[in-house]
Amino acid sequence: MIVTKRIAAVAAVVGLALSGFAGTASAAPAATTDLRLIAFNDFHGNLQPPAGSSGRVTLPNGTTVDAGGAAYLAAHVTRLRGQAPNSLVLAAGDNIGASPLTSALFHDEPTVEFMNKIGTDASVIGNHEWDEGYAELLRVQFGGCHPTDGCQFHKPYRGARFPFLAANITFDNGLPAVLPVTVKFVDGIPVGIIGVTLEDLPSVVTPEVVKGFKFGDEVEALNRTSRLLDLAGIRTQVALVHQGDSTEGGGPDDCRTLPGPARQIATAASPSIDAFFTGHSHQQYNCVVTDPAGKPRPLIQGASFGRLLSVIDLKIDRKTRDVVRTATVAHNEVVTRTIAPDAGVQALVDEAVAKSGPIANRQVGTITADLVRAAAPSGESPLGDVIADAQLAATQGNQAQIAVTNPGGIRTDLTYNTSPAGEGNGVVTYGEAFAVQPFGNIMQTITLTGAQLKTVLEQQWQPQPNGTTITRFLQVSASLNYTWAQSGSQGNRVSAITVNGQPVDPAASYRVSVNNFLAAGGDGFTELAKGTNLSGGPVDLDAFTAYLTAHPNLAPPAPTRVTVVP
Repeated sequence: MIVTKRIAAVAAVVGLALSGFAGTASAAPAATTDLRLIAFNDFHGNLQPPAGSSGRVTLPNGTTVDAGGAAYLAAHVTRLRGQAPNSLVLAAGDNIGASPLTSALFHDEPTVEFMNKIGTDASVIGNHEWDEGYAELLRVQFGGCHPTDGCQFHKPYRGARFPFLAANITFDNGLPAVLPVTVKFVDGIPVGIIGVTLEDLPSVVTPEVVKGFKFGDEVEALNRTSRLLDLAGIRTQVALVHQGDSTEGGGPDDCRTLPGPARQIATAASPSIDAFFTGHSHQQYNCVVTDPAGKPRPLIQGASFGRLLSVIDLKIDRKTRDVVRTATVAHNEVVTRTIAPDAGVQALVDEAVAKSGPIANRQVGTITADLVRAAAPSGESPLGDVIADAQLAATQGNQAQIAVTNPGGIRTDLTYNTSPAGEGNGVVTYGEAFAVQPFGNIMQTITLTGAQLKTVLEQQWQPQPNGTTITRFLQVSASLNYTWAQSGSQGNRVSAITVNGQPVDPAASYRVSVNNFLAAGGDGFTELAKGTNLSGGPVDLDAFTAYLTAHPNLAPPAPTRVTVVP
């Protein structure tokens, strides 16, 4: 198998590094070598500058600046590299998947070509790299035409010139499914780059794409791989972790992070690892954590959609070939749009826009104001309301009474102002709707009892092993109302549930429409997997565009479906 050969090749490089150290360490000078690491995360195929809040960065004083766009990101990478001749470009996962139509229409091949153009050296596998399963990931890595759609962007598609890494993904038999680590040489000094993806990846993808694979504990995988590098004498080690924390605010270099999985990993993993680039949570932070040996190391994430570049400058002792931790400097660089874009990448983006244009620019509806995904204190959002209403309307043939959808499936805002395509203010194009709902999930209607419906709503609060609670507010159709209490205990927060104005009977049956990801228990909503009498429906994007077409001049709904009390 190709992957096995690649893993063997990495092992050979590690062995070569070990043999190369024999008899040379004592003669090496004590001077340091500088190494700049430049990383981005959660790019999600945003080749064009993202619109609305998705294309802005919040600064320390609370103001915002426009940011992002592949051609601008490339120009900033070139500038940052010019300041530091020894540089590596890394990615912390979710670079593809959940992408705008400009990339997604071509199975994200333009985004991989962009990453090749900027000289990406390695990327960890995010959950969205796994959206279409292992076979498609191998195709993205090694090239070849899509088995169904063929090569629609460039023929042939040649694949990624950088490795996708994940030390904690194995086949069911325990053998590695992908490369765990890659080794780069800087001034003759080996640098080990380890990747780990989130252990709970199976909970955020459809079940069929993870059959036959195991996703292990992040810290265990980091420690195991770090020990391999230690044995090979590779002292400079960097971790790409597709897992992240949340923040309480601040600018790109703020560190007001809430207790979360990324910090937990970075404080528990092997002290041999010198730096942690993280992703998945789409947050901006720049922190210093303490390793198990009491030494500092950076923990950083650069928001999402190519708006920030996370930069870590290391000094490596040439004698020990290890990082001088006290000299490490890290910052998040805003990908401003005030510099000249990279011409080569801009040409690639323009080609993708032109080829996708006939589909992307088709009008599907009109709105009177921005439909945003930002939630009110109750958890309800205007765009979430509209999508849930659209899904209910599209499944009336299944006798659906309510619809609920997961907020993670809503990827960006619908903005009133015209896009650069010039469609006009208030016009919603197919490409804009696709950017909101890019997954192509299938609508399904299931039967739940009233008691099960309450359990589903209670599962919006999900306790974590570290004692924290993750909240995932479902977006609900206008036919469903309920109240939740901030002071409520686990399993006892939700009350006053009504369907079409009538109190819910715990013993009665209700027809509930969800997408197939939620119907399988995704995002921790395991009670939905117990639904019965499943009926299929349209693709969620088709439901959304049909609703927009049927409701011209759509205004943001009032947030009155969910009530929050102390």
